[in-house]
Amino acid sequence: MTTLAASIIIFGLLIFFHEFGHFIVAKRVGIGVLEFAIGFGPKLISFEKDGTRYSLRALPLGGFCRLMGEDPEEIEQEDSFQKKPLRDRLAVIAAGPLMNFVLAALLFFLIYFFIFGVPLVNSTVLGEVLPEGRAAKAGLRQGDVVMAVDGSEMNKWEDVVQTINNNPERMLIFTVERDGEIKEIGVTPKMDPQTEKGLIGIAPQTKKYAFFSSLSLGINNTWWFTRFIVVSLAQIITRQAAPEIAGPIGIVQMVGEVAKTGISNSMTLAAILSIHLGLLNLLPIPALDGSRFVFFFIEGIRGKPVDPNKESLIHFIGFTLLILLTILIAFRDLVRLELF
Repeated sequence: MTTLAASIIIFGLLIFFHEFGHFIVAKRVGIGVLEFAIGFGPKLISFEKDGTRYSLRALPLGGFCRLMGEDPEEIEQEDSFQKKPLRDRLAVIAAGPLMNFVLAALLFFLIYFFIFGVPLVNSTVLGEVLPEGRAAKAGLRQGDVVMAVDGSEMNKWEDVVQTINNNPERMLIFTVERDGEIKEIGVTPKMDPQTEKGLIGIAPQTKKYAFFSSLSLGINNTWWFTRFIVVSLAQIITRQAAPEIAGPIGIVQMVGEVAKTGISNSMTLAAILSIHLGLLNLLPIPALDGSRFVFFFIEGIRGKPVDPNKESLIHFIGFTLLILLTILIAFRDLVRLELF
């Protein structure tokens, strides 16, 4: 249930921001928006306002913003996409991927400023002790400094976590400093039935940044991950690295696993997936936003647009091939996860 709910929330957020980018700029430049939809398939919720049909559909695997003029029969309408100057059409298409990068920066900003801040990984101070966890019941408190566990010195948070994870259902003696006094407290980690790792219900101290520092970090993180993904893709294309492609099922599984570790990690994953989605849509593949830039480039060179019927056919073929590729990768995920 956690996996399904987390996947729907994260995918829905990514799709909403992407399609909202197209939507808001189209409205701004006077292009008619016939429908703004999240999901595919049968409509669950649907209503119309100011000439636009808003709908939430059953399959949360995508979404669309249907603009006036995308179908050849609508081209002559005054608020048609094709009737607008090239710069307006370019802005509408670019706004979708751009909003995915904005979302990523926003999520990183929220992590640093509003939510949890950044874990102090070089500290062993208990930043949080869950009331119902075994640590609290054994007597550990927020602010305790973990100096050693079972006689082994703890120098950073990872040392504490690994020791707990590796000793489920085995009592560990925590040597902690509290208010200048040294105390020894016995705690038996609870085994997580899914991961078979020990847990005691503690979290590290975190540092929250000021507004502008958080904003700067959000933008810098987005830029860093963007460069990392582009470099990784280039290495795959030049065969310097082996491709590791996850389909929708693999991504859902990954979202579910990360969701179990907390909202901060889930938000980080959502930011990274948003960057992936933005970059993916910039690729010059028919049916993706990147292919529209190719047609705009051709139009700029020729001085007139490509025949709408031919462009629609190319996008339809591209969309069909993408669906088939998605099904193929999903099948591979099922085999890899031994679900088929």
